[in-house]
Amino acid sequence: FKLYLTSKLSNPHYSPEILAQTTLINFIATEAGLEDQLLARVVNTENPDLEKQKQKLQEEFNQYKITLVRLEDELLERLANAPEDILSDVPLILGLEATKKTAADINLAIEEGKITEKRINELREQYRPVASEASMLYFMLTTLNGIYPMYQYSLDAFVAFFYKSIRITPANEDIKVRIASLQTCLRFTIYEWVSRGLFTDHKLIFMAQLTFALMRRGNVDTVLDPVLFSYLIRSPKLISEDNSLEWLPDSAWQSVCALSQLEGFDSLAGDMIEAPGRFMEWFNHITPESEKLPLDWSQLEKEPFKKLCVIRAIRPDRMTVAISNFVRAVLPAGEKFAECDGDLNSVQILSDCLKDSNPRTPLYFILSAGADVVADLDKMANEYGMVPGATYHNISMGQGQDIIAMERLDVAHRSGHWVILNNVHLMPRWLLELEKRLDEFAQEGSDEKFRLFLSSDPAKNIPIGLLARCIKIRNEPPTGMKPNLKRAWSSFSREMIGEMESKSKSIVFGLCYFHSVLTERKKFGPKGFNMMYPFSLGDLRDSSICLLNYMENAPSKIPWEDLKYIFGQIIYGGHIVNDWDRLLAMTYLDFFMKDDLLDESELMPFCSDERGVTFMSPNPTSFDGYLTHVEETLAGDTPLAFGLHPNAEIGFRTEQSEVMFKILMELQPQDAGDTGGGDDTQVAQTPASVAEQTLNDIIDRFADKKFDMDEVEGSIDDKGP
Repeated sequence: FKLYLTSKLSNPHYSPEILAQTTLINFIATEAGLEDQLLARVVNTENPDLEKQKQKLQEEFNQYKITLVRLEDELLERLANAPEDILSDVPLILGLEATKKTAADINLAIEEGKITEKRINELREQYRPVASEASMLYFMLTTLNGIYPMYQYSLDAFVAFFYKSIRITPANEDIKVRIASLQTCLRFTIYEWVSRGLFTDHKLIFMAQLTFALMRRGNVDTVLDPVLFSYLIRSPKLISEDNSLEWLPDSAWQSVCALSQLEGFDSLAGDMIEAPGRFMEWFNHITPESEKLPLDWSQLEKEPFKKLCVIRAIRPDRMTVAISNFVRAVLPAGEKFAECDGDLNSVQILSDCLKDSNPRTPLYFILSAGADVVADLDKMANEYGMVPGATYHNISMGQGQDIIAMERLDVAHRSGHWVILNNVHLMPRWLLELEKRLDEFAQEGSDEKFRLFLSSDPAKNIPIGLLARCIKIRNEPPTGMKPNLKRAWSSFSREMIGEMESKSKSIVFGLCYFHSVLTERKKFGPKGFNMMYPFSLGDLRDSSICLLNYMENAPSKIPWEDLKYIFGQIIYGGHIVNDWDRLLAMTYLDFFMKDDLLDESELMPFCSDERGVTFMSPNPTSFDGYLTHVEETLAGDTPLAFGLHPNAEIGFRTEQSEVMFKILMELQPQDAGDTGGGDDTQVAQTPASVAEQTLNDIIDRFADKKFDMDEVEGSIDDKGP
């Protein structure tokens, strides 16, 4: 009898009683081991003949070793049974000669094989950078569950997208160009897959983590200085001389003093005292991260990572924007990463994910306020020819629905149907049974058309095995006016926009801008709205339907008052319960919904006196023309675009920055604190070294201390057994 127990937890905790009776084996892959496995996979895909040679050679080496061991055993057996006069045993002498000749032939073959192996390894090593980066990416994904428990990714799922990146990489005869393309395509493929299931705030953290990891490995032009990186994520404070700059907060001054202790920043604090006016002008700028620093510090434009450290010290509230700009500049094709899925609507994203799914890989929708995933899935089911109730089963989970769900799954597994299970977070225990059933389906082999879709609110009690095998989709509004406006416009189909007349196009674009303003204004907290409202793309869709119905029957003059009432009092106003918030929405509509909207008109309210703060509505154009206009003319975010004071964003941006760096600090490997030398170096220690150091400290403190045991015994009133 033998018992084997397995766990999918990365760091499981067992009681001492269990550990004392079991042998614990860690089967978690290491980065180096996974790198070798992925190297074999990429070479087998890119150059299968080469990998076959490698495997054949390895098999021959193994066979040679087995043959040598067998010959040695036979030889020892003969010698053990040989007569006293060995020379009289002719078969033994002949056997010795044959063994010697065979061993010589094998050794010669091994030497020739080593030469061939060296040549093959040199060719295989050309693909090592791809495998190395892929291994790094996978282990980066395994740390994301520290941000949120639903971020689980299996190695099988990762390998599937690893192969996908190889398939879609453009072919090239030049091996160096091909490998560079493989690395770039691999990064984006993995990022696209993962980011679709991340919360909006976590996407920037993942991009920053990826960028810093590539810098640390030397895969990008900018090198990561460990000392400056340690300062960037920790932002230490140094209390030294008093702050003589009235306009600079004390916390910022303490950060500047700490930064001045680092090489290259020695004179920063002194320069700020000598030229306070110049630095105050930079400090008070709306977007200091895009402005040159005063004096000789303007040279940091050529060293963006060092400039990040200065911004971290003086204007920590701008760090999310500064990190975003840094990632765009440093990460190869950084703009593509930052704008990932920006031009796609939820149906197009779902369509892409469906292409990546298979009967063994369900799609998991992480729900957000206002998201209507069932409506999107209904469209895709219709496109794929699935009939509701017949080949497309929609089940809302709850009491008693687990039996129905299992019956539908069994039928769908055999017949190639689609099944969507809504709100699975309501039945976490049953999900363990679902996971086992999916494992059984995988062993039996499902119909190739079979697809499973799951949806739930963000939850911490979903089984890891179920989450890890799924492609996760989180349909959440992006951060920033430009992404929000592009997302709102992309929620309409090209065909629908193409069929509209010019007036309707202009009004729909104005509606998209209005929707983006209301959505983005929520980030300002109480300064934005007195209460939080679940505005969604459904409100925008319903407003556009009412608009088109009105425009079909409207006279030559557009009924602006009717449209404003429908938009501001009924559709969007249906969410609003505070009178002041309703007045705010109506004031925005008074500004947007007027005849000027049909031509080029200013869309940023109350910004006529502000230099560079403007966004004009375009003349009626094509679907892509509007997207191009937004991309080229809508500048970075500023509170002025909402009619707010520039300081309105300091509070929430500071909080965002602190949360981002707290998470980044938690995600760093243990040796990230190693600053490379010096008295202040914080080197990561193993538990054994910490225990040894503690023990030595105790011995140093009490080594010479002697206790009088008679005195100790006499001082005890109640002795134990």
